[in-house]
Amino acid sequence: MLRSRSRAASIYAFLAFFALASLIGKSNASLGDHLPDFKECVEVCKTENCQDGDSVIPFHLRLMLWTCPAECDYTCQHVVTDRRVSRDPPMLTPVVQFHGKWPFRRILGMQEPFSVLFSLLNFLAHWQGMNRIEENVPRWHPLRKYYLGFGYFGLASWTFSMLFHSRDFPITEKLDYFGAGASVLYGLFLSVLRIFRLDQERPKYKPTLRRFWTFICVLLYSLHVCYLSFWSWDYTYNMIANVIVGIIQNVLWTAFSIYRYQKQPRTWTAWPGMIVAWIILAMSLELLDFPPWHGLIDAHSLWHLGTVIPTAWWYSFLVKDVQDDMAGERLKA
Repeated sequence: MLRSRSRAASIYAFLAFFALASLIGKSNASLGDHLPDFKECVEVCKTENCQDGDSVIPFHLRLMLWTCPAECDYTCQHVVTDRRVSRDPPMLTPVVQFHGKWPFRRILGMQEPFSVLFSLLNFLAHWQGMNRIEENVPRWHPLRKYYLGFGYFGLASWTFSMLFHSRDFPITEKLDYFGAGASVLYGLFLSVLRIFRLDQERPKYKPTLRRFWTFICVLLYSLHVCYLSFWSWDYTYNMIANVIVGIIQNVLWTAFSIYRYQKQPRTWTAWPGMIVAWIILAMSLELLDFPPWHGLIDAHSLWHLGTVIPTAWWYSFLVKDVQDDMAGERLKA
């Protein structure tokens, strides 16, 4: 129970930290937004149905913050898309995006139900992984808190992902982007800390380097959030920043994996490199960006699904890593 409360408190802390920045943002239009029949459909729908507020919206949709204008927008997206699909040949790509997103079929009021489901699976993979760390890594071990930190960032990131894919608002979009950015940057922080063993207190210069590296990461993330929030909500910049940080840590873990396997040729020492390869293959799904199958599953949701197994696998490596470190310390003693 205490563990659950502690993790929930950490997630709420992230929500509070990002709340102000999340209220500031811009939205980009898509091809579907400019279609004359879509605009006409939305206006007619609002005129005929929205005079009495949201009373025509079912209660379960109002719980998910659907309003009458939003309901008209959603309905017209599918009306226009169905017309285009029945009228145009497939090579003309009749399915277009609206407000930067494909026209998904919602379930229980969730805009992208399978992205929500697969985000939940990632959340559970982190939750279970943290339980394994807590059960198998003693409290005195210096890596324990950093490995648990990886889990907390993962829990927060996937919580924000579930919120955003459930309902796309400016604040949920900000939380999703900032949570993902924090998780990616913490991955880089952890890679440098673990590979160069900055978690150790000896030699004396390591604690100083650790504090300096922590300061650098916090500063970079703060500048990143401030730029997106108060200067320009730049999707391209955000993507490039996350890709660069991800590439650096992937290179570090791959090189570490090769070096360690050469010194200690056991299968588990090669796991980081294998996990990186899996993640890269899963990320390639994002490049496809095809319309959702039956309005439900698209490339982005499959990318979320593709990260579940490597996340669970990663925690297996973290446990093995600490166990091997403790065995080495016993041999030295």
